[in-house]
Amino acid sequence: MSINILKNSLKKGRVTVKIDPSGIAMPPEMEKLGADLKKAVYAKFGRSFHIREVDTGSCNGCESEIIACANPLYDIQRFGIDFVASPRHADALLVTGPVSKNMELALKKTYEAMPEPKFVITLGDCARGGGIFKGSYYTCGGVENVLPVTLHIPGCPPNPLVIIKTLLAFLQK
Repeated sequence: MSINILKNSLKKGRVTVKIDPSGIAMPPEMEKLGADLKKAVYAKFGRSFHIREVDTGSCNGCESEIIACANPLYDIQRFGIDFVASPRHADALLVTGPVSKNMELALKKTYEAMPEPKFVITLGDCARGGGIFKGSYYTCGGVENVLPVTLHIPGCPPNPLVIIKTLLAFLQK
C-alpha cells in the first residue's frame, strides 16, 4: 500500500507550495499584523491566547472563516492564538450564531466552566443581535441576551483579516 502512495506522489510531483513572500498568495499586511498580534498576545498573557469556539445555531459561514484563520495562508496559530477543546483551558469564548433555545443552557455551562477572567467574543451579525433569525420563536436573540459580551467581530461572515485585525485591536487595549 505505502509503495503505491510513494509511486503516486512521485508521479504527480509536489502538491503543496510555499506562500509567496511578495504577497501574491498571502495578503501583504498579514506578516506585519501577525507580528503585532504575537507581541500583543505575549504582552497580555505571557503565552498563547486560548479560545474555545461555540456555535449556538449559525449557518456555518462564520465557522468557515474561523477555519480559514487556521489554514496555511493565515495560520493564526503561529501568532499565538490557539483554539482549544475545553472551556477550562480557554481565555476567551468565541460564539457564533444566534443563541438557539436548545443551546442556551450549553452556552451558559461552557461560560461557567471557564476560569477567570472571562472574555466573551461574538463573531458575526447573528451572534450580535440575532441577525436574520432576530425575533424567531426558536432563538433567544443575540449572545448579549445570555452572557456579558466583551468584544464583537462584525460581518456576515467576517473574513479572516477582519477577525485578526479586531482581535489585535482588542488585545492592544
